Amino acid sequence: MAKTGFFWDERCFWHGGGNYALTVPVGPTVQPMTGAGLPENPETKRRLINLIRVTGLAEQLEMRGAPMAERAALERVHTATYLDEFKTLSDAGGGELGLRTPFGPGSFEIASRAAGLVCGAVEAVLAGDLDNAYALARPPGHHALPDWPNGFCLLNNVAIAAEAALASGAVARIAIIDWDVHHGNGTEAIFYERPEVLTVSLHQDRNYPLDTGSFADRGQGAGLGSNLNIPLPPGAGHAAYVAAMEHLVAPLVRAHTPDLILVACGFDASGVDPLSRMLAGSHTFGTLTQTTMELAETLCGGRLVLAHEGGYSEVHVPFCGHRVLETLMGANAPLEDPLQARIDGQQPSAEVTQFHLSLIRRMASAL
Repeated sequence: MAKTGFFWDERCFWHGGGNYALTVPVGPTVQPMTGAGLPENPETKRRLINLIRVTGLAEQLEMRGAPMAERAALERVHTATYLDEFKTLSDAGGGELGLRTPFGPGSFEIASRAAGLVCGAVEAVLAGDLDNAYALARPPGHHALPDWPNGFCLLNNVAIAAEAALASGAVARIAIIDWDVHHGNGTEAIFYERPEVLTVSLHQDRNYPLDTGSFADRGQGAGLGSNLNIPLPPGAGHAAYVAAMEHLVAPLVRAHTPDLILVACGFDASGVDPLSRMLAGSHTFGTLTQTTMELAETLCGGRLVLAHEGGYSEVHVPFCGHRVLETLMGANAPLEDPLQARIDGQQPSAEVTQFHLSLIRRMASAL
């Protein structure tokens, strides 16, 4: 069984998201919700922690914390002006600097701690202390641009960890695979002209952001060819995700020959997620993880770190996360997902699946 790290910190659950109803600010015609305002709330993450404790999986994981990411690490990705504005507003009680990124007092330190968890996971894997690792980072990060937060993301956790690994000299090339259902526009923008970092985003077409994530966007300058977007149509299910990994993601990652693979691991492609229209099940995320582990084993000595991103179904995220952790560890007794039969029954018909697969084949032939 692999030695798998699980990095988390209770304080990351204390980040607050303001007075929203789903993704709409509460106002004269929008009533507040009875529970938390934003769908990005602590409950999905706490329920994952609770589930791995109930099943005993936590006892087989290396449960760890990590210090906050230092300012120098943040500045490799984010501008000093943005960091100063974020810190000042956080100290003053909170507010909002971007699009759908409200935060409360202390959120600058909480976001720095989330980035630190991913950095700590990467450091432990690169040092050989762990075979692989999962960082339960919150708030998420893959939409955060160098100078502008959006989509619940304040600091780009994966990008910060990638830059730290490159700066350390421990690695020279990194592949970032993002299977959150929303386009990883922030990570793409940060590395768009960087040939040493491959960025791949597997997402629902035109979900969020509406104007990014095109297959045609392949990078720029020295980074041309080092970015790949795989926009899947709403309703794509397990077969489409598996085919996209096999025919698009895996060949590009192999060609890049990374020293480390990072995954922006969102669970919002779940068939019961409120912010997507996809039909992935927990076994889908397990399969994606297994494929990525095989790539890491072949290319970079198994060095693999997953960082938690989106996923807003309180009932399903814990089962998706549990399946990913089982896969990382090589556990022999997978937990039964009570929603899997429902999601299996909603998979696209054979005709629609063939349409999805034809799109993937066309994308592959265009690379």
